[in-house]
Amino acid sequence: HMTVKFSKDHEWVAVDGDTATIGITKHAAEQLGDVVFVEVPEVGRKVTAGEACAVVESVKAASDVYAPVAGEVIAANGDIAGSPGAVNEEPEGKGWFFKLRLANKADLDQLMDRAAYEAFVRDNA
Repeated sequence: HMTVKFSKDHEWVAVDGDTATIGITKHAAEQLGDVVFVEVPEVGRKVTAGEACAVVESVKAASDVYAPVAGEVIAANGDIAGSPGAVNEEPEGKGWFFKLRLANKADLDQLMDRAAYEAFVRDNA
């Protein structure tokens, strides 16, 4: 079944077996405003937890998107490169950025569940 975890960098990780789908949270998308450009990582790239591997730009700011866990990029969402507005429409759905094959499931233990993430956002508002 699917587990969803969150990072302090406002990424979400949906885990199914050893596949992790990663995107930015609804909160991050709201903070950015209208997303105008997205850069996703190359398939085959190996990333470490905390490594910047994608970019999201809005009319207000450009931000790195970090890999919340280590692994190998097995898919990148080309659709959002073509229509970055999907990141605003469904940041935690069709607006995903990339998928990783998890190198180490223990990385997930460093992340927050939704309740903890929502408290983190509130406390840092």
